[in-house]
Amino acid sequence: MTRDEIFGKIQTVLVDALAVDAEEVTPGASLVRDLGAESIDFLDIVFKLEQAFGFKIAQGELFPENVAQDPKFVKDGKVTAEGIAALKARLPHVDFAKFEANPAVTKVGDLFTVESMVTFVQNKLGR
Repeated sequence: MTRDEIFGKIQTVLVDALAVDAEEVTPGASLVRDLGAESIDFLDIVFKLEQAFGFKIAQGELFPENVAQDPKFVKDGKVTAEGIAALKARLPHVDFAKFEANPAVTKVGDLFTVESMVTFVQNKLGR
């Protein structure tokens, strides 16, 4: 399966799960900021991805849980260096370049982009 084919399936999943237009689902779109995803939507997205691609996604594998609530990972509203390292270890499919410049806890949701989902699925499929 090519990267474009993976993107197409993910686009279909997100249009269905988030009730957005296909044109809104671009590689750089943030699931939270641009597409309006909320925490409950992430469960639906994981379920639909499992159905679309035929693999299981372990809890916290695609979207980590509770990192922003852990006091050793967050200080004064910013994700600490230790927190960023933990996120990177859990999310090898995410590009942290912009986030590292301003690691505000309120920006964690911006890490989850359509592109990061494509990379996640590509890695999962071993491509």
